[in-house]
Amino acid sequence: MSFKPDKAPPTPTESNEVGSSSEPDWTREQKKLFEWAPSRSLLAAIRSYQRHRGGGPVSALCRKWAVLRHRFWSVVTASDIPINAKIGGGLIMPHPNGIVIHADVIIGPNCLILQQVTLGLGRGGVPALGCEVNIGAGAKILGGLSIGDHAVVAAMAVVTSDVAASSLVAGIPAREVRTAPPGTSVYD
Repeated sequence: MSFKPDKAPPTPTESNEVGSSSEPDWTREQKKLFEWAPSRSLLAAIRSYQRHRGGGPVSALCRKWAVLRHRFWSVVTASDIPINAKIGGGLIMPHPNGIVIHADVIIGPNCLILQQVTLGLGRGGVPALGCEVNIGAGAKILGGLSIGDHAVVAAMAVVTSDVAASSLVAGIPAREVRTAPPGTSVYD
């Protein structure tokens, strides 16, 4: 899992096979000019702020503009995602309302987060998400735990312990429902 917000977006990977998702697919975050896409606009404000962290007066002006955009889109989406969040490229939030992410959470590339998800502080710190993690609506992931690559957290699950790679967890508290064999998806 790599987080490099200052690096230029790479071209998307050609393969869709499980295991090839460590490179972010930046096309997942793109939006057309004047397109109504609040979640993508919120991510764009976060990326802009992080891209202009250092530098002179022009960077300072760009950061201030990014902060204003971040505040506006945070209100529109009713989400709480810190402007300094460590988010890998290719994040998709189709319905961003009510998403709460702690400032220290690490989100890997190409993840999917649905509405009303909380990634927060609990015993031992904050969670870290691997590559291509899908989190269902209303799920809560709390504490210093890790969610493995290609894992799926079902809707309304409350995760308080580590989740293995390529596994599906559900319930309160979340329990492993199934694990995918290497090279396949948990949905197969």
